[in-house]
Amino acid sequence: MLVGSSVRRVAIVGGIRIPFARAHTAYANVGNQDMLTAAFRGLVDRFGLHGVRLGDVAGGAVIKHSSDYNLVRECVLGSGLDPQTPGVDLQRACATSIEAAVLIANKIALGQIEAGIAGGVDSISDPPITYPKEYQRLLLRSYRGRTFGERISPWLGLRPRHFKPVMPAVVEPRTGLSMGQSTEQMVKTWKISREDQDLLAYESHMRAAAAWKEGFYDDLVIPYQGLKMDNNIRPDTTPEKLAKLRPAFDFSGSGTLTAGNSTPLTDGASALLLASEEWAERRKLPVLAYFRAAKVWAVDFASGKEGLLMAPAYAVPAMLKDTGLTLQDFDYYEIHEAFAAQVLCTLKAWESPEYCRDVLGLPGPLGSIDRSRLNVKGGSVALGHPFAATGARVIATLAKLLATTPGAKRGLISVCAAGGMGVTAILER
Repeated sequence: MLVGSSVRRVAIVGGIRIPFARAHTAYANVGNQDMLTAAFRGLVDRFGLHGVRLGDVAGGAVIKHSSDYNLVRECVLGSGLDPQTPGVDLQRACATSIEAAVLIANKIALGQIEAGIAGGVDSISDPPITYPKEYQRLLLRSYRGRTFGERISPWLGLRPRHFKPVMPAVVEPRTGLSMGQSTEQMVKTWKISREDQDLLAYESHMRAAAAWKEGFYDDLVIPYQGLKMDNNIRPDTTPEKLAKLRPAFDFSGSGTLTAGNSTPLTDGASALLLASEEWAERRKLPVLAYFRAAKVWAVDFASGKEGLLMAPAYAVPAMLKDTGLTLQDFDYYEIHEAFAAQVLCTLKAWESPEYCRDVLGLPGPLGSIDRSRLNVKGGSVALGHPFAATGARVIATLAKLLATTPGAKRGLISVCAAGGMGVTAILER
């Protein structure tokens, strides 16, 4: 519901995250609540929000324990904010925290709240390990028993196989394929070479290493658990080293996705402070950039009609139509590198006259982008990808780029997600 007479501009004040860590390394002994609380607390410390009541806090995790049903609210209570600050959990796979940012931004734009936090977290190192359904049914039959005999008899069917753990698997229920296997199908459709994938991965590592060296991330990342910077970055990698890695998903001899040109399994958390201009001004807080637009899309991947991670190819032109902009009207492009191949497939789709005309319904191709403006401070292949945390990481990075680059006006964000979905956004200075 609109409160007031007009839609307000939404300011991005800043973001904080903990260093992203390869799974089962620095954060092996902490979980989602610990990490997200640390990110929230870092934001509270940075912007002097101790004891402040915010309008809302939104976030979530892709992989979480059932006991974390109120994860965000619990993290709010540990953050230093006024305990009357509410929190809500949501999940849109890899686009969770950008979706959270859109939710908070919309509430601010409509006048429902003055300020809020969006964030996300994921831990591969602390997964919810379960046991087979057969064992679960046995336990529940025993629990429902009304007599001693009814409670004991189900246990006579107990077998050793019931104690085999079931680990969470990142596969599509509709196809049974992992994201990597699905992306290999996209690679074949779009004829993306292994060399081009490795080159994009190499550039991601070089740009991330340079950004850390120059101090770009110093005010965006806080130390945590003894880790001071992302530990997946490989400043010593080369295209030649990447070329030697074996395929990780397609072992038929034609596979091109490797551990080097794919995002690693990662632990981490990030948070973002959004506000109305008036709220930021009253508190004398900086405004790095503004939300201009956002768009969510989904594609029919289950039938094989479209590639699993191609939704941003649809969302971006729809968003450009909303805003009257072209693909070339941006100073920076932040395209989430779920795999180097996903980025390349998307770019190739926008350059294709046939695809843009016949599939996207456009009068002509969107065209190419200046690759020197793409993921200039490193992308997910190098920095890592804690599923639900990536969106807020990307928004904070782009907002700072716009604020610190003379003459920069706007940037485009594109995040693909499991389930054939994608969320895109435009930030403006």
